[in-house]
Amino acid sequence: MDWKDYYKIDERLYDLSELVLKDCDEQFKKADKIRLVNQTKVMSAFTSVGVSAAHLIGTTGYGYDDSGRNALDAVFAKIVGSEDALVRFNFMSGTHTISVALSALLRPGDAMVSLTGTPYDTLHAVIGLGGKKGDGSLIDFGIKYSEVALKEDGMYDLDAIKEACRSDIKIAYIQRSRGYSLRPSFTSEQTKEIINAVREVNSTAYIVVDNCYCEFVDTEEPTDYGADLIIGSLIKNAGGGIARTGGYVAGKKDLVQMCADRLCYVGVGKEIGCTLDMNRELFLGLFFAPQTVCNAVKTAIFASQFFSKLGFEATPAPDEKRADIVQCLLLENKEKLCAFCRGIQAGAPIDSFVTPEPWAMPGYDSEVIMAAGTFTMGASVELSADAPLREPFAVWMQGALSFDAGMLGVLLAAQKMLENGELKI
Repeated sequence: MDWKDYYKIDERLYDLSELVLKDCDEQFKKADKIRLVNQTKVMSAFTSVGVSAAHLIGTTGYGYDDSGRNALDAVFAKIVGSEDALVRFNFMSGTHTISVALSALLRPGDAMVSLTGTPYDTLHAVIGLGGKKGDGSLIDFGIKYSEVALKEDGMYDLDAIKEACRSDIKIAYIQRSRGYSLRPSFTSEQTKEIINAVREVNSTAYIVVDNCYCEFVDTEEPTDYGADLIIGSLIKNAGGGIARTGGYVAGKKDLVQMCADRLCYVGVGKEIGCTLDMNRELFLGLFFAPQTVCNAVKTAIFASQFFSKLGFEATPAPDEKRADIVQCLLLENKEKLCAFCRGIQAGAPIDSFVTPEPWAMPGYDSEVIMAAGTFTMGASVELSADAPLREPFAVWMQGALSFDAGMLGVLLAAQKMLENGELKI
């Protein structure tokens, strides 16, 4: 049988996919070159640390002298070019990891400035944007917060960044991925430019980077060029689609220790915390991460080219340099957006029979529809799509454990739109 015999997809969509694959060939080759560098980097870190079978076995109770936990931190630090790392399943999400790090580094009276506009929606309550007294946010604890607005085209403003960083600030915060916005995600080169701008005028501020969705998309991480701390989630890129939960912080040794003290308690930090049965999957996920991220990037490139051919605006464009695994498609109205998400769900290995519906998701200011038939709930490195139901009705698609499955999901999304009369070929 042919691969086209398993799903009822309009032949015209199959024909278009073959043309799109040819169009994507050059971009796919670039993604493969990045994958090779990153996989080699990961292999080198594993071998130089001397990871052994004993490191895959977890501990219980207090977790004293957990050699696997310590080796994983060392491997991760080598991969991202940092002094130290804290890789733990105890981090519940990327937002939780960021919250722990900010709370660890900031003290009452300190100032934090976001250099890339307003941070992602779920961080608003953490910071205290629109909060109230007594809510336990950073602002509630006496932290001063400000932000540098992005330019009209969504790019960062270097002059404004320098001006904001001339004052006595404790944290200069950079969010690389776009979140639920149409501004571009920031590449390695662009992030480096922001870091250099800060250092021109301020040598003491901690440069903290939200690196979620961006790991292994390029051959360098922000710690390679001067970030003091990077933060991410293990159910996104760095977990390779295998880690069931967790997050990481990596950077300067003293800052990582402060984060460990905040996650655990002062005086113990990294020296405690059992790993249960998690060591093996965190090591294995990190090992597979370059390949998994490459599959996600290829799926995003394919989706961008495919829906561009169908007349929709896609950002990033098919031939644009990638900063993360996220692909944004502007689908024009609620009906097309919901049909797209339902098609993605139909192409999922888990819960393909489920029909996504918009709902009031905690942490967001409008209804959100999410398609995520994933082996790990909420794992953004697996094929998923989600969007707030608000103008301009853009959907943010990310992930794919394998490119073939990712491409099929994109075709089924288009098929569902076609069946609903929301797509013209």
